[in-house]
Amino acid sequence: MSTSDNVFVAAGDSVAEVAEWLADVLELEPVVDADLKDDERLFRRTTRTAAGTVAVRVRPNGFAVVDPEPDEIQAIDRYPIDLSIWLVGTKDEEWQLRETTAIFGDLVTARPDVPVLLVHNLDTLVSAHLPGAGTHTFDPPITPDVEDIDTWRSWIIS
Repeated sequence: MSTSDNVFVAAGDSVAEVAEWLADVLELEPVVDADLKDDERLFRRTTRTAAGTVAVRVRPNGFAVVDPEPDEIQAIDRYPIDLSIWLVGTKDEEWQLRETTAIFGDLVTARPDVPVLLVHNLDTLVSAHLPGAGTHTFDPPITPDVEDIDTWRSWIIS
């Protein structure tokens, strides 16, 4: 079962700057956590699809490969900001994905100028938004890995 889902953001801003405008457009409440690194921010908000709370950690994308070999290319490589998203106090993979999808949608609506990817369990590319091209949900879902590059290439920044 997934413990978090991710929305990867390609903005030309620092984590702190992205966190600041994300908090505003996504109506996030800051959370103080002594375990956060200097380049991480933690937020929460009320869930949109059922009664509960969702947490959002904004941090550098530690999953990206800077200069990948041809067989290591991932859709997320050029997205420097990672929003790690999980439900607080409960584990429900379907509900969590609904909340992540709601956050993705809110972000695209508020900032259509910013490229974003929604990745479930780090192994399923669910949706992509690319300014000028629009938003695409992959059906059936695909991997963010090189094996599916022909499907996702036109929906990501390169």
